[in-house]
Amino acid sequence: MNLNRDLSTHHELIGDLFPKLSAKEIWEEYRLSDEQVSFFNEYGYLANIRILDDSQIEKLRKELKEITDPSHPKNDLFYEFHSNESDNPDTVLFHSLGHWRISEGFHDVLWNPRFVVAASQLLGSKAIRFWHDQLFCKPAHHGSVVAWHQDYSYWTRTTPMQHITCWVGLDDATSKNGCLNYIPKSHKWNLLDKINLGGDMESLEKFLSQEQRAAYTKKVSIEMPKGYGTFHHPMMVHGSYENKSKIARRALVLNVFADGTLSNSNDEILSGVPKILKGEKLEGQFYPLLFDPSDIK
Repeated sequence: MNLNRDLSTHHELIGDLFPKLSAKEIWEEYRLSDEQVSFFNEYGYLANIRILDDSQIEKLRKELKEITDPSHPKNDLFYEFHSNESDNPDTVLFHSLGHWRISEGFHDVLWNPRFVVAASQLLGSKAIRFWHDQLFCKPAHHGSVVAWHQDYSYWTRTTPMQHITCWVGLDDATSKNGCLNYIPKSHKWNLLDKINLGGDMESLEKFLSQEQRAAYTKKVSIEMPKGYGTFHHPMMVHGSYENKSKIARRALVLNVFADGTLSNSNDEILSGVPKILKGEKLEGQFYPLLFDPSDIK
């Protein structure tokens, strides 16, 4: 296959890192159980789902090392690139969006069968389109927090709310190296104000009711081996603490929405991407269709 410089023009697998399967094969091999879907609907998250095998992890780690170099020849294709998004000068949080446009593995992980069928099911078995990717990397010893937040507070430029996120560790994720934390059932809360992700861990607190503050005592730490993922609702309150351990905590994030999601803004939806006017469907080059359960035959 002749590849374009910008891999967002390719809406299919371009390498052999993930298997090329039909919708029926994907559904039969990787679909979630009814119990798993029910758990997600009740608590707002579903953790410990195997997304990557060891060879896939190593491939993505290699690409990660290459593309986090600001001098990478395709650096201009990132939607956002922050070598350090932390407000604390003593800690580091690498954060980027748009790497699917740059490297083969991060492009093809969008079509990973283990991911797409689960994401579709958790959105009510709807066809899903890609929204955007993210990388969050916390180095050993001085990795920054990612403050408590709700994803949809940053995404109101899209409507209706029919999104889902999958967070996947490229390292073992533990409480010591800054794993993800959730407030169970917080996906049923009201939409809260957005905060600075690399700022004060507890900056969301000032927007909470007394009852919501009390729910923090029931927070859960999502410890998982590398290659495992956790899915969460766009209203789910989540965050991660500092990495003071001896190992890095690198993670990729895949965000998708149900087909039919619309632009809710006349401004740029993603940096450097052509505008889609308010009320128009999000589709085309930058929002490819990843999986449609109607193709299961």
